[in-house]
Amino acid sequence: MINLQGTGVALITPFLENLEIDYAALERTIEHLIQGEVEYIVVLGTTGETATLSPQEKESIYNFTAQKVNNRIPLVAGLGGNNTSEIVKQVADFNIQGYVAILSVSPYYNKPTQEGIYQHYKAIAEASILPIILYNVPGRTGMNIAAETTLRLANNFENIIAIKEASGNFEQINTIAANKPHNFQLISGDDPITLPMIAIGAVGIISVIANAFPAQFSQMVRTCLAGKFIQAQPAHFQFLEFTRLCFAEGNPAGVKAAMQHLNLCQSYLRLPLVQVTSVTQIKLQDQIKDILQNK
Repeated sequence: MINLQGTGVALITPFLENLEIDYAALERTIEHLIQGEVEYIVVLGTTGETATLSPQEKESIYNFTAQKVNNRIPLVAGLGGNNTSEIVKQVADFNIQGYVAILSVSPYYNKPTQEGIYQHYKAIAEASILPIILYNVPGRTGMNIAAETTLRLANNFENIIAIKEASGNFEQINTIAANKPHNFQLISGDDPITLPMIAIGAVGIISVIANAFPAQFSQMVRTCLAGKFIQAQPAHFQFLEFTRLCFAEGNPAGVKAAMQHLNLCQSYLRLPLVQVTSVTQIKLQDQIKDILQNK
């Protein structure tokens, strides 16, 4: 059983101006997250711009992050795709040193049926040494993992231990929370709904904006997990506009712009993603000032 309670962070991949990986900035970001007392880091999820990285670059980032973290906090590896046999091979061959679980996004573009989604995860679960976290993000994949499919997988495979739920559908989220096995963990996949999701049984969040503000955001999550939702509300509300701006022109363009302002990395992205406009940059800077003044 892997405890995923608290704040996980979907780690960015910083780039230099020539769009090579900026390993110095990656190390700064890792240290920033650890010093901010987040509970774990997710390496190469969507926020890591995984779709634009070569297999060699991915392997380098997995290994670099594990080396720099050096078992100080748990690491989760993002390994997902829409070619089941290829993902099964990647999972089977993955160097697990330093990693405690795999986060695997549901198949995108192909638009599989619910039975196809079930069989996809069944194959991954049977191939993996590490526990599996399902990732439902229909806004990106084009297909929702129905609550019934999530519960079927949770009941049938002991090593499928959690779901990162980013559907935003509270009818579905409520169904999972009410009917899941006791040891199956529900995780928020959307920063702005972390508080209400914890209120109905989520164990925490895999966050984007905590790349920029790990200490403040993870403290809010811990306050929620202690059942002190009234005390957590000011931080929850304070982050709403910052989060909206981070996603207004795409992820991770917004959070990278914020992190550049905080001197953590530069805001370069690989095409087809582009940097946010100057208007959004200015608005983000104003929000950052407000958050830092109120920390």
